[in-house]
Amino acid sequence: MSPGELPQQNDQPLTARKAGLILCLDCHKVLPKEMEGEHCPRCGARVYSRVPNSIVKTWAWVITAAILFIPANLLPIMQVDYLGRIEQSTIMDGIIYFFQEGSYGIGIVILTASVLVPCFKIIGIVLILLSVQLHWKSWLRHKTAMFHFIEFIGRWSMLDIFVIALLQVLVHFGNLSNITAARGATYFTGVVIATMFAAITFDVRLLWDD
Repeated sequence: MSPGELPQQNDQPLTARKAGLILCLDCHKVLPKEMEGEHCPRCGARVYSRVPNSIVKTWAWVITAAILFIPANLLPIMQVDYLGRIEQSTIMDGIIYFFQEGSYGIGIVILTASVLVPCFKIIGIVLILLSVQLHWKSWLRHKTAMFHFIEFIGRWSMLDIFVIALLQVLVHFGNLSNITAARGATYFTGVVIATMFAAITFDVRLLWDD
């Protein structure tokens, strides 16, 4: 049977859920719907038609990320101790410094990874959640693609933390010069972790249920 000849119900393609099938999200084995709540015979994971409490969990994580995002950008993220003089800098201080020094490429990378990407992830997930709860049926393919893009870029959000950790190891000269992570780094790490868990807990199939 060709894709254009799929069985239809009410002028819509017959979905696996309507056909009485569910998917194990761990090993992707297709199982009969009667096994919902049971363990997958292949990998042992519990099988559900939709991830339980996906909306509530995702809202909790994305709200947490939005709250942590404020101190992550306002508080110092890095502390430099040079010859006994301590200087602290926020994310924006670092971005402004690189732009003033003419290192526009580095400044743009840090601006994108540390400010724009977290904002995009938080706003994007909120829009997707509202789309599900308010039954917005337009642009479903675009919202699905946006969600998968949010999942993909999550791994690059720790750029600032990696840079600080690397500098902390490399720039360590006793009482002469040291670099350490400041309070803002903890909050920024929390933002990254919260947005990653928000993407993990959301079941993207909920977009298409209506």
